[in-house]
Parts: sequence; structure tokens; C-alpha cells
Amino acid sequence: QVQLVESGGGLVQAGGSLRLSCAASGSIFRFNTMGWYRQAPGKQRELVATIPNAGDTNYADSVKGRFTISRDNAKNTVSLQMNSLKPEDTAVYYCYYSHYGYRTEGRGTQVTVSS
Repeated sequence: QVQLVESGGGLVQAGGSLRLSCAASGSIFRFNTMGWYRQAPGKQRELVATIPNAGDTNYADSVKGRFTISRDNAKNTVSLQMNSLKPEDTAVYYCYYSHYGYRTEGRGTQVTVSS
């Protein structure tokens, strides 16, 4: 199994920045994908960004140009740099990890953007 621990959420004013981090531990496969989902109250869960261990990143249209996902394969960490934050980015952000036939998520970290 793989365990994920997120950090870096908080309260920020619109236009500000936050950086989320996620550390994975356990039985990590060499070929895997990590990323971030978010869940806002009353809204569907949204896939924010994904990054495989080697390959292209992908972003939701709503965050393109503002968010950047990155990872450190040696440390098994993934980060999400969020710039130009908007009130509609307010949500609980969940880190996820997947490899063939397996997927897990972290407990989530709250991001609140005030107007």
C-alpha cells in the first residue's frame, strides 16, 4: 500500500499564491501517476492536474496558466504551485497516487481563497 500526506493548504487572498505538497511512502511502483483533485462544497470533484513519473503533465482548463504541478521522483513527492488564486479555487485538495490496478488518495488539505 501507499500512504500520502498532504501539506500547504490555508487561507489566502484572491490573487495570492499557495504551494501544496504531498509525500508518498510505502510500496511505490516505478511507473506511476500522481496528481491532485479538488472538491468544493456542492460541486463535482474536479481533477486539477496530473503528472506521471515520466511524461507530460495535464491540467484542468480552469487552472491552466495559473497552476503548476511538479514531482521529485527521488523523494516521492508531488507539489502543486497555485498562483493567481481565485475564490472559485476554494476547495479541499486531495493528492492521489496510482499505478496499474491501484489507486489511493490523501486526506485532503483545505484551500480557501477570499475575495
